Formats: sequence, structure tokens, C-alpha cells
Amino acid sequence: MEQIVRILDIHNVTHNVKQFIIEKPDDFTFTPGQATEISINQPEWADKRNPFTFTNFTDDHFLQFTIKIYTDHEGVTNHLGELNVCDELILREPWGTIEYKGPGYFIAGGAGITPFIAILRQLNREGVLADNKLFFSNKTDEDIILADELKSMLGENAHFVISNQKDSVHDQRRINEEFLKAEVKDFSKHFYVCGPDAMVAELTEILTKLGANADAVVFER
Repeated sequence: MEQIVRILDIHNVTHNVKQFIIEKPDDFTFTPGQATEISINQPEWADKRNPFTFTNFTDDHFLQFTIKIYTDHEGVTNHLGELNVCDELILREPWGTIEYKGPGYFIAGGAGITPFIAILRQLNREGVLADNKLFFSNKTDEDIILADELKSMLGENAHFVISNQKDSVHDQRRINEEFLKAEVKDFSKHFYVCGPDAMVAELTEILTKLGANADAVVFER
């Protein structure tokens, strides 16, 4: 089912990530970690669907999406970055990406953090976030989406990894087998992996080799 909704607010989260607040239709429900396919309600864009994760609480009176804007080609996210408040989007039914199944390790690369945001926020609200740890890889410090909020929620369990900035204050190792062996205390816990396809494929293979069972989704080109 498709519904046309208006954009209520847009603001920057990082230099290339925006948060969109949009209308929430009556009786619209989703669970943390779910996504939907969105189109821009303009003639040349209405049939171009892109998946985006809900990043707000399920009981909010609005819907929120945290979206990385790619300006290097004329795609949907580039055009989303040019929209204004009151422009319209086409919203569709929610569907599952990653479902929280219990305490464990969240591993995200870049915009791959987005399916985890609503999950982590909900766990934090319920006071049951303490047994979870986040490994979040980005190219530079300024690429870290919602860095302050993640640190506020997770404390030392928010572990940022930076791959392309020599003066970063954060860990500059690669998230690979050596890293996981050093940082993971219990491979029987749940693992949630999201990011670029090469990263997800590599980490899923490594985690399987180490005896873990990973729930993984590719959510960035």
C-alpha cells in the first residue's frame, strides 16, 4: 500500500547525512530495525524506490529517516538532499531488515548504522542496553553518524573505528579477524552486521569461522 506524506523537517546530522521528519499515517506501525521503500512524489521520481530504515521510536507521532546523501551521481539520495519541507514522499509498507534477538555485538560500516539506531534507542529507553556493544567503522571522524548520541547511550561500549584519518582519536585498526579476536569476549552472543556488501560478506565469513552466527544485511552501495 502506498501513501503520500509530507516532509515536516530536514536537518543535517553530518556533512553528508540528513534526518528527514515526515508525516506518520494513522495506524502506521513498524518495529525497530525495519525499513520501507520510499519514492519522491514527483513525476520523474515516483517509480524509483529506495529502501530506508526508520530511526525514530515506534510511538512517535512522526516518522524519521537518517539518510546518507550521495551527490556523485543523479540518484534518489542526491535528489532527496535537494528537497524542502512540505515536499512529498511516497511511503510504503514496512519490512524487516534486522531484528533484535538478544544482547550481542552490533557491527556497522558508514550508513549501515541506520538499521541499528531505532533498536539501540529502544533498548536504551527500556534500560536494557548495557550488555550490547557497537563497533562502528567510518572513513573519518566527521563521518560518524550520531556520534554524541551513541556515546551517550553506550558509553565505552560505543567503539568507533576510523580507516582514513591519521590524526583521529579513535581506533584505526581494520575490523577483521584479528580485531574481532581481540575485542569480542563471547562469540556465542548475537551478532548484527550492516554496511557495504564487501564488508558484510567478509565479516559474515569471519564470524562463521569463529563460531558465531551473524544476522547481516547490506544497506549501502
